[in-house]
Amino acid sequence: MDPRVLTSPAARPLRDPAPGLGAGAGAAAPPPALSAVGITKRFGPLLALDDVSLRLAPGSFHALLGENGAGKSTLVKCIMGYHPADAGEVKVGDAAIAIKSPREAQSLGIGMVYQHFTLVMNMTVAENLVLARPALPLVIDWREEHERIRAFMARMPFRIDPGRTARSLSAGEKQKLEILKQLYLGSRIILLDEPTSVLTPAEADEVLGMLRRMAEEKRISVLMISHKFREVTRFADEVTVLRRGRLAGRGMVKDLTPRAMAEMMVGSQPAPPGPEEQAARPATGGEGARAGEPILRIEGLAAHDDRGRRALDGVTLTVRRGEIVGIAGVSGNGQEELVEVLAGQRAARAGRVLVHGEPYGAGRAQIRKHRVRCLPEEPLRNACVPAMSVAENIGLRVFDRPPYTALRWGVSRAALRRTAERLVKEYAIKTPSVDAPLGKLSGGNVQRVVLARELGDDVELLIAANPYFGLDFAAVTEIRARIRAARDRGTAVLLVSADLDEIFAMADRILVMSEGRVVHESAAASADVAEIGRAMAGHP
Repeated sequence: MDPRVLTSPAARPLRDPAPGLGAGAGAAAPPPALSAVGITKRFGPLLALDDVSLRLAPGSFHALLGENGAGKSTLVKCIMGYHPADAGEVKVGDAAIAIKSPREAQSLGIGMVYQHFTLVMNMTVAENLVLARPALPLVIDWREEHERIRAFMARMPFRIDPGRTARSLSAGEKQKLEILKQLYLGSRIILLDEPTSVLTPAEADEVLGMLRRMAEEKRISVLMISHKFREVTRFADEVTVLRRGRLAGRGMVKDLTPRAMAEMMVGSQPAPPGPEEQAARPATGGEGARAGEPILRIEGLAAHDDRGRRALDGVTLTVRRGEIVGIAGVSGNGQEELVEVLAGQRAARAGRVLVHGEPYGAGRAQIRKHRVRCLPEEPLRNACVPAMSVAENIGLRVFDRPPYTALRWGVSRAALRRTAERLVKEYAIKTPSVDAPLGKLSGGNVQRVVLARELGDDVELLIAANPYFGLDFAAVTEIRARIRAARDRGTAVLLVSADLDEIFAMADRILVMSEGRVVHESAAASADVAEIGRAMAGHP
């Protein structure tokens, strides 16, 4: 950091130099303005941010809105010093400052509350607060620290017993502790990354309402990343919207309608389909143009997430033969849990899944009988064994069936190799040989291997979850073509994607999931993208 910058009053550390007092949170003067000016950031060939600017006014509550992958977290991480921007600058007050690390950001009174808790669960509230400080004495006087914490808590709008362990706190209390930790460190500019993703609506309203009151009192400024229009319209003063790494719009919340914000977030029209997409559309367009009898029926499906909260809340949908049903929605609204239930990786709490009209539990015998296949997100983690060969991974579905079994006990590696060699050629998989470890292949070729295995024979139902994530254009084009070809052969396809343009390019029918429920349905040909955007953001 340039030492000359720190001579400016606006750029001096905002935190009280005595650690742990949290004195800055109660200061009379409002926090300084925070500005990101012309931020550009690349990750290799990916342009994550393209000349994006944002200003957080003193004592304001500012929302940063956008789809998954819009660049919101990247922008915040550039401000915090996690990522060096390739162009642009960050200003605190009127001074441009090169923030090189989160510790430097903290010294300037800028703190971040992350989407996932950063607490040490077996430590007490007091221990989590004290150990968050950037510097500690060799011996901690806990009696003195507890007195300081009690004095600090007395100035806060909410309190948590310092003696309780973090593990014993509710999700709402843990989020409050994360915020208290920043205030304790003297942060007066607080950045929130999806702060309500682990909270109930009541807990979210309580936490955001508390932050809103503190901002109105000019004690702090808040920049909140969010996907939820309800939270933005209820708590934020101003909103900045990103789309695909670019500034899509901004304004005062009181002057914007949900429809206007939705159009900023997802565009007023979907991305126009290319020639291949146009050629692949049903000739008559719309729902039912090509679809046949129902293959998959889901009725009232409910399931919990890993924290025991309800992730699926009465999901009901149908996928018919010869159609692609696209599920759009912001990540974290139950899509992942839905795919896991259908893949047999998560138990349903209520409801039922039917394939060909029969109860379906994703057991190996049922998968074979009904010819169900799955293209999960992150195939190396969810669908493959990286240390095994290409041939072995292709054979995971069939190794225990003729002609791949030898004398009913062993596996015929020669038969597996022959099938793999045929599919490697058919699916244009680039590999030194079918005996090469799958983990050595590129992401696109790993996905081609999974595609070859899952679509290598007749498939009745295909479940695909973000199947193009992180792949190059050639791989995306190939996989799209394979999925469409399966649809045209009569396969029922359930496509889950966080990319709305992808849904519009591929789907015949579009469903939107929000808070674990299907909240919108329309034929792709007649879909209103702004209406879909509002549904994705949880706004009716």
